[in-house]
Amino acid sequence: MKSFTAIAACTFFLFQLSTSSAIPTLHKRVISPLLPQDDPFHIAPSGYEASAPGTILRSRTLDDFSFSGSIPLQVQAAYQLLFRTTDSTGNPQAAISTIIVLENANMSRLLSYQTAEDAAWDGCAPSYTLRLHSDPDNGGSLAGELLLIIAALNEGYVVSIPDYEGPESAYSSGIQAGQATLDSVRAALASGSITNVSSAAEYQMWGYSGGSLASEWAAELQPTYAPELHFIGTVLGGLIPNVQNVLNTINKGLFAGLAATGINGLANGYPELQTYLDQHLIPSTSAAFKKPLTQCLGDDTSQFVFKDIYKFFDNGKDFVNAPVVQTVLNETGIMGRHGTPKMPLFIYKAVADEVSPVADTDALVKQLCSHGARIQYTRDLIGEHVTEAITGSGDALNFIKARFNGVPAPNGCKTNTVITDLADVGTAAGLGSALVGTLLALLQIPIGASKLPSVIGSFFL
Repeated sequence: MKSFTAIAACTFFLFQLSTSSAIPTLHKRVISPLLPQDDPFHIAPSGYEASAPGTILRSRTLDDFSFSGSIPLQVQAAYQLLFRTTDSTGNPQAAISTIIVLENANMSRLLSYQTAEDAAWDGCAPSYTLRLHSDPDNGGSLAGELLLIIAALNEGYVVSIPDYEGPESAYSSGIQAGQATLDSVRAALASGSITNVSSAAEYQMWGYSGGSLASEWAAELQPTYAPELHFIGTVLGGLIPNVQNVLNTINKGLFAGLAATGINGLANGYPELQTYLDQHLIPSTSAAFKKPLTQCLGDDTSQFVFKDIYKFFDNGKDFVNAPVVQTVLNETGIMGRHGTPKMPLFIYKAVADEVSPVADTDALVKQLCSHGARIQYTRDLIGEHVTEAITGSGDALNFIKARFNGVPAPNGCKTNTVITDLADVGTAAGLGSALVGTLLALLQIPIGASKLPSVIGSFFL
């Protein structure tokens, strides 16, 4: 019981920080980072199209890694790479990744962490929102996800965080997200002269919700798009196997904003869909529907909460049934159609997930397993989409740690349905240490400067 009380208290504190738009600024706002659309660093150099995917086009060092744009976090170094990738329709593209390195980091262990950006505007990208004095309203779920990123940093991993939606913010496009994620790993492995990351490093991926979309698509596409990469593990939480099913599930609910944002994001990546969207938006509400093109997750959520997204279209629910929409959704919105992941997977999902039905994840796991995938799948009976992001993270961290420590993943597939992820002592202890590590980071104690005392872990047991 003590472990649940301690975890609940720490989680509540961090949740309050991550959801507050009034986090006190500890430093005077002297210089704010430029938005991506105004930042020359984001502009690809002439002729970059001829370079191979994953090629580093430009780099810079940052000294302003932060929590919610307001609280500086102490790390040894942070870097950003502009790298060549490929967009949803096969055209060359330049995207950004942010690489965080600690003083005592193991440069041979790389974790690619895909955030749940869930936005159709590049002002919400982690390359911007991770920086001190960025607009705290643009961070979306990233403030909460820093709990997980800091936990990984405290384990000594180098963490790479890609802007996998690309410069066009093609939110919900699996092809865009997967290819950009893979190319960000290629770039990280080639960045030794900049970051000191070993070219022979072992590497894994992790993502929850929108971040799991990028991670799973990267895992599917890896055998054909980046066959030279050999991941030792991938963690997927709150999986989104079918975008159209998500649209229908969240419409008129708390998360209806994700539907409007997803449609705008897909239109960003597919010109033919953009044309169709413009033709069928009702003129009097068209501007309101396109607000996600200039705002982030929090504003999108509040603007569309409980709204019927289909009422913005002159053809109502038939909007998604048009051939142009179905072509895009079938190509880039359904998992399991582009290959079988070769690396071992850990998947965690709340049975009551109100964003993406658990049946879709159950079906995907069954399908991938029938094609030889190695999957450990945990289903949480009492969690839901938001809570599972935290309660499932202990198992996620333990899986990642085991793979980096050389513990072989089990062969085959196994599904485990539990009342709660936290019922396991090891899971609770791992999550407890992660929470305390985050609290220390917020108190300006350098991340990873020293191992958390063992007494901290015992506090949660």
